[in-house]
Amino acid sequence: MGSVIALAACTQAPEPRYQVASYPETQRDETVVDDYFGTKVADPYRWLENDTSAETNAWVEAQRAVTNDYLSHIPFRGAIKDRLTSLMNYERYSMPHKRFGRYLYSKNDGLQNQSVLYLQNGPDAEPEVLLDPNKLSDDGTVSFGGGSQSNDGKYYAYLIQRSGSDWVEIYVMDIATKQLLPDHIEWAKFTGASWYKDGFFYAAYDKPVKGKEFSNVNENHKIYYHKLGTSQDQDQLFYSNPAQPRYFHQVDLTEDEHYMFLFESGQGAGSTLWIRDMQDPKGKFVQIADNMDYYYSPIDVINGNLYIFTNYDAPKGRVVCVPAKTPQMKNWKDLIPESDNVMVSAQLANGKMIVTYDKDAANHAYVYSMDGKMLNEITLPTYGEVGFSCRYDEPEVYYAFTSFVYPTTIFKYDIDQNQSTVFRAPAVDFNAADFTTEQVFVTSKDGTKVPMFLTYKKSLQKDGKNPTFLYGYGGFNITLNPGFSTSRIPFLENGGIYAQMNLRGGNEYGEEWHIAGTKLQKQNVFDDCIACAEYLIKEGYTSPDFLALNGGSNGGLLVGAVVNQRPDLFRVAVPQVGVMDMLRYHLFTIGWNWASDYGTSEDNEAMFKALYAYSPLHTIQSGENVHYPAIMVTTADHDDRVVPAHSFKYAATLQAAQTGSEPKIIRIDSKAGHGGGKPVAKVLEEQADIYSFILYNMGVGYGEERSKK
Repeated sequence: MGSVIALAACTQAPEPRYQVASYPETQRDETVVDDYFGTKVADPYRWLENDTSAETNAWVEAQRAVTNDYLSHIPFRGAIKDRLTSLMNYERYSMPHKRFGRYLYSKNDGLQNQSVLYLQNGPDAEPEVLLDPNKLSDDGTVSFGGGSQSNDGKYYAYLIQRSGSDWVEIYVMDIATKQLLPDHIEWAKFTGASWYKDGFFYAAYDKPVKGKEFSNVNENHKIYYHKLGTSQDQDQLFYSNPAQPRYFHQVDLTEDEHYMFLFESGQGAGSTLWIRDMQDPKGKFVQIADNMDYYYSPIDVINGNLYIFTNYDAPKGRVVCVPAKTPQMKNWKDLIPESDNVMVSAQLANGKMIVTYDKDAANHAYVYSMDGKMLNEITLPTYGEVGFSCRYDEPEVYYAFTSFVYPTTIFKYDIDQNQSTVFRAPAVDFNAADFTTEQVFVTSKDGTKVPMFLTYKKSLQKDGKNPTFLYGYGGFNITLNPGFSTSRIPFLENGGIYAQMNLRGGNEYGEEWHIAGTKLQKQNVFDDCIACAEYLIKEGYTSPDFLALNGGSNGGLLVGAVVNQRPDLFRVAVPQVGVMDMLRYHLFTIGWNWASDYGTSEDNEAMFKALYAYSPLHTIQSGENVHYPAIMVTTADHDDRVVPAHSFKYAATLQAAQTGSEPKIIRIDSKAGHGGGKPVAKVLEEQADIYSFILYNMGVGYGEERSKK
């Protein structure tokens, strides 16, 4: 165990915090003005949208210098990084996935930048390295993006990502020899490799314009078939929809290659669904569902019956069964009807079905018979999140469980006896028994009850002086379940509180909860967040001097909007890779895909006004009486999901405004993207910077530094 020194009484005046002397001068172009339904909106920093220009690169380097200088003055930054490194240094496994009698799983020895993929030919066989992504680059910035075995068990197609970009490349390996085939696919995106006969299907875009790979709009997603042993330029175009250039397309096949499923998405929260009998030479696609506002997830085809997990006509989800030959909705039969709790997933396991639900944002799992009868609940350790590795024709079932101070543990589950045994438990260098988690329900502005999990030391005193890390997301049907992260442990050990909000816009209570946080109702999400912050203060957990707000992506938008509306509630804010320009977000890469949640400034005047009213870039306050918290914006140069221009323009506007003396800096990572596939070394650096920035600006200190105050 690493020792943590408790808070002592203040015996000396704290040293004054380091101040940013000046920010880089950012050129303003006052001629850039847009007209939205008669409202003129200036965009003086639009030139920062050109991410490859010399001017933007010079601005980035100047900002990096300021940020690095500021962070270097935090005396305990190194100590936090050392503790984070110690905590991260433990063996981490994924669940094993069994097929063809062999097991695939990933393992990280502790501080490896990327986890290694292993193959094991039987439960007692020696593991073999199938793929080590750490050998694909010198700095760990090439990551494994998923893979699939061919249906004859001979080949493995795997995806890699470079520098965190959403672009993927596909390679193929001979499993027996571990040798690469010459096959190589480039410019694929939002895809897997779906095997069929002697090749596979994948989705890709046309090769982008050089220099605009990470910013230009992505359009015309196409599905190709690649035959092993051929070059990519010989791949057969299998499906495209030129009439809808901003749709995503995907195909998937049952393992026996009998049925193919085609999905189209991009204009709603779900997708359309088609099915095709691949054993019928004259078979054509039959449409099952045509409304993208709902999701339709085929589970499998068993004995000619298609099982589908959907929220169509069931906002909290259900499982339906229908003959695969006549799959139209009129023939659907409820197998597991909608219930009071939200259905999260449904998987087949050893001739049965495992269904996971969310109850107040925590997972619960149940076993059902194939005729829809509930057999038993799977007992889970506490509030948490669970995922299963299982197959219809395979008796072995594994599941991974995690919670806030419960590191991800893999269990082996006897589905017939309803018994769980620990398969792999991690050894993390901290004392979980020191902490507790409670769930509270906060009343939002309109009376809605919003769940929030609080994790802290059992010895906590509600004296309003506890450093508190408030985290939220609130969008895109995403539920924030309890989960473990070593990054939070030093903060908790230091007397902090981790507060996780379950805001509207997510899927915590189904589609109605989601819709209540979208488009013209997006302000509900910010009201929920504000109510949670006020609750923590009112109940004595913390006070504005010790409260930090954090979120990433759509959560970065949350942070920016809420801080602009209520800067008085927070001492520190860290918006990460945030959507900050709500008037132009849809003009970059796949931003147009978020319109189902946000609406766009082009839709109509009402939508424009709603976006303009909360857009973080456009609602920054300014003036002698305005006092903003300390803010550190984070982004990365290869983020082609939420392009860094959002954060660039937002940071420039913050620095130019009168928002008080607290620092307004931007941390711009290099050779990194939206977050996926980030090497461990970069994760440790970033988390050390975030938590040291928070504690430093709260005036709290860390470890020995804190004991002096």
